[in-house]
Amino acid sequence: MSATTKNHIDTHVVGGERTDEPELSTDVFHLLQNNRRRSAIRYLRDTDEPVEMRDLAEQVAAWENDTTVQALTAKERQCAYIPLYQSHFPKLDDEGVIEYEQARGIVEKTPVASQLEQYLTLGRNPDIEPNDESRGWDMYLLGDSSLASLLFVGAAFRLPFSTLVPVLVAATILLTALWAVLTDRSVSA
Repeated sequence: MSATTKNHIDTHVVGGERTDEPELSTDVFHLLQNNRRRSAIRYLRDTDEPVEMRDLAEQVAAWENDTTVQALTAKERQCAYIPLYQSHFPKLDDEGVIEYEQARGIVEKTPVASQLEQYLTLGRNPDIEPNDESRGWDMYLLGDSSLASLLFVGAAFRLPFSTLVPVLVAATILLTALWAVLTDRSVSA
């Protein structure tokens, strides 16, 4: 951790009582606006030990590419590794969120990291780990809108297949399906 960060992590007053808990010196939302920084904090929250930067960067790359660490390509690894190494880890270190030993390639979370966890989505972070269930609803919506478009184009150009189903019946079915998908999706969210 840099010398300037140590000045930022001082005791502060909480509810009228003085505490030695470290205080974050920057705007939390500015610090968490980047997916890779959120991913790094997410990875570190389940460990109390120092981790190798390479392992952390590979997991971030896997989340970003919706794959496993073993299936990553060299380019995918590099695309995540370089910005983490050059920018994101030094920023998190400067803010006291992690201890980053760049020369050794070691990253360790600090007590400040636990303060940031409350700002991350509980359970899954859709920006990092897309929920398989939401992908399923997206496919229903895509299918429903594709069928509606096909019927609309068929009716507009009086194509033979469009005469098989009356337009009013097709519109009613499609709107009901769309309504059902959207209603169920908003209830489950």
